[in-house]
Amino acid sequence: MTIAVLTDHERTAVQAYLRLLHTVRAGFDTAAGPADAARPPLVPPSVLAEAEQALAAAGLAGNEEAFFRLVRSWGPRA
Repeated sequence: MTIAVLTDHERTAVQAYLRLLHTVRAGFDTAAGPADAARPPLVPPSVLAEAEQALAAAGLAGNEEAFFRLVRSWGPRA
């Protein structure tokens, strides 16, 4: 398996994306509370802003294809 060597900005963008992904997943996790509790998914603005800023700094804003290629090549497959 090939593992990509990322620049600091690319690595920061991937890590910010993964934090955003985990935050969104946690928002949809219905096992975390009572079954009858209706909670809308909520992403804290700071988490979203961090991801957007990291993408822009890495030159990946608006280039999702290149970004997700980095995400796929960055580490082991699940």
